Amino acid sequence: MNEAAQTGLTLRTPTSNDAARLAALSTELGYPADPERIRARLTRLLDRADHCLRLAEASGETIGWVHAHEQCVLEAEPWCEIVGLVVDANHRGHGAGRTLVADVEHWARGRGLQTLKVRSNVVRLESHPFYQRLGFERFKSQHVYRKTLKTLG
Repeated sequence: MNEAAQTGLTLRTPTSNDAARLAALSTELGYPADPERIRARLTRLLDRADHCLRLAEASGETIGWVHAHEQCVLEAEPWCEIVGLVVDANHRGHGAGRTLVADVEHWARGRGLQTLKVRSNVVRLESHPFYQRLGFERFKSQHVYRKTLKTLG
C-alpha cells in the first residue's frame, strides 16, 4: 500500500483551477500570494519536466502542496530540492507532509537523482524535527542575500 492510501489522501498535479487554494496555503506558509499570480506561475511551471508540483486532498479539500525541482550546477552532481511544502494548520500531524515528501522522493528517484535537499528557515522550529524524522540531516547553515533588480526597458 502506498503512502497516500495509508493516510487517506489523494495526491495529484495541480491545475490552474487550484490557484486560489494554493495561494491561501502559500499565505499560510508566510508567503502572501495573489491567486492570479499563482495561476501564472503554475502555468509556467507545469510545462517543466524538471519541476514536481503535487497537492494533497482529503475528502475533496486541498490541504497541502509541495514543489520540488531538479537542481543542476557546475560544482556538484544534480539533486532534487524541495522549495515549498505546506500543510494546512488544521491538518498537520496526520501524515500529509510525510506523504508529499515521499511522493517527491519517488519522483526524484525516477529522474535518477540520489540526493534530496530542503532548506528550512531557522524560525520554523516545528519543521526541523519533521524533516529529521524523515531522515534528513542538517549539513549546512548559511545566510541568504537578496538584491532587487530593476527591469530592463
